[in-house]
Amino acid sequence: MGKDIKFDMNEVYLDNSATTRCLPEVAALMTHIMCEDYGNPSSMHKKGVEAEKYVRYSKEIIAKSLKVQEKEILFTSGGTESDNIALIGGAYANYRAGRHIITTRIEHPAVLQTCAYLEEQGFEVTYLPVNENGVIKLSDLERAMTRNTILVSIMHVNNEIGSIQPIAEAGALIKRMNPNTLFHVDAIQSYGKCRIYPKRMNIDLLSVSAHKIHGPKGVGFLYISEKAKVRPILFGGGQQRGMRSGTENVPGIAGMAKAVEQVYMDLDSKVNQLYRIRERFIQGVSRIEGIKINGCQGAESAPHIVSVSIQGVRSEVMLHALEDKGIYVSAGSACSSNKPAISATLKAIGVEKQYLDSTIRFSFSMFTTEEEIDYTVMCMGELIPMLRHYTRH
Repeated sequence: MGKDIKFDMNEVYLDNSATTRCLPEVAALMTHIMCEDYGNPSSMHKKGVEAEKYVRYSKEIIAKSLKVQEKEILFTSGGTESDNIALIGGAYANYRAGRHIITTRIEHPAVLQTCAYLEEQGFEVTYLPVNENGVIKLSDLERAMTRNTILVSIMHVNNEIGSIQPIAEAGALIKRMNPNTLFHVDAIQSYGKCRIYPKRMNIDLLSVSAHKIHGPKGVGFLYISEKAKVRPILFGGGQQRGMRSGTENVPGIAGMAKAVEQVYMDLDSKVNQLYRIRERFIQGVSRIEGIKINGCQGAESAPHIVSVSIQGVRSEVMLHALEDKGIYVSAGSACSSNKPAISATLKAIGVEKQYLDSTIRFSFSMFTTEEEIDYTVMCMGELIPMLRHYTRH
């Protein structure tokens, strides 16, 4: 890439693991529902029936994407609630069979903090380690399983480094050792990026959030296998067959389904393009001195996430230097990036101490262009030597 290339960039958004731009057709549908078809889906009159149709159709679209039954889709307020229902509801529904739970050290706080709560309630939690690429060993999972293990929760794609866990193999192992153990998968970063078929992969519970796939914030869903025993954790009017009381967020649910429809249209082509964008970015930044890419490479990693450690430049400094150039990235998980804490994921994969506070996450979407990637690499090539110079002084 020559230095004489000129760019005219107002905004380069590379923080798509935090949230994505809402699709125009999603926003248009939601506006129509809020202003025209605004009925309560529990109402028996025409307005209520119209609203209920959106909920039913949305279940149909989402169930089709996973090849599951419509009755196995539970609408929630997003990934955090989905994770909480899966873990708390699953644990309490099955505690008579045992009180042992297995998860990993690199889960999202929505899982780790929920596990910490369950430990306070008397459950025992085993936290599986990961290798330098952020992937568990199936042998560790096998050793951790006991006859008292009632729930295993494993994130499909890590939100910071993009590592992909062997979910299908883990599911087969879990069910072979104990068919009654619930298998929960946090698919918030993988849904819409990887093919997921819960029935084939022995997944009982699957969490998804709409705003990671160009849908609205504040809505998501939890797949619950018809065979899984899960207790509700919200009580009230008995909506969604009593599993999650509260008036359904019809505009959000319909908007999420519209996003699913659009994202899953020619999905393989979209994923392949993301991998090409990712590889172009990695090749570009790897030419800069003192750059380290964390986690797996190629098809062993998610197509949309790259974790980059930059020797001699603190994360916050790099983030704001790029922001000045109109480039938006993250210094880690958006859920915790405003807190001065070192990433547990980076520590778990053995990142050297000098890089722990010098790591940036770049995450792409189907809107990310090659021109944006080239501009970002060019800016980093210019900024990093300058920032290192000022740091030394």
